[in-house]
Amino acid sequence: MKQGMDLGRQETIEIDVTDDMFASFEGQVVHPVYSTVAMVYHMEWVSRKIILPFLEEHEEGMGAAVEVKHVDAAPANSKVTLTATLTKYEHPQVTTSVEAYNNEQLIGKGEVKQVILPKELIEQKISPQTS
Repeated sequence: MKQGMDLGRQETIEIDVTDDMFASFEGQVVHPVYSTVAMVYHMEWVSRKIILPFLEEHEEGMGAAVEVKHVDAAPANSKVTLTATLTKYEHPQVTTSVEAYNNEQLIGKGEVKQVILPKELIEQKISPQTS
């Protein structure tokens, strides 16, 4: 990792809630609101933005854990702002806390853990084993 990834570092993304983000199962919309699945995806995305400027050419981040509490709804066409804050960095593990807001209302909060690994090791882990 390159130097400079200090605790307290923040990244933010804003997304507009679209139909493909609705809470649904097997193609059936259960609630026309921002789903927990979409929230987890965006929490991982904003947390990834924390590490991107600091990855060396031979490194990549992998998700290791996500804890999330979905505490309120965000309807279609509303704007959700997600902010990740770097709370812990002990190589190779990076931990961020994330909050999601719809306007001024907290709709979700959680923690995302990533592990920084050599790309070669990741390739070995995901490549099919030959016998």
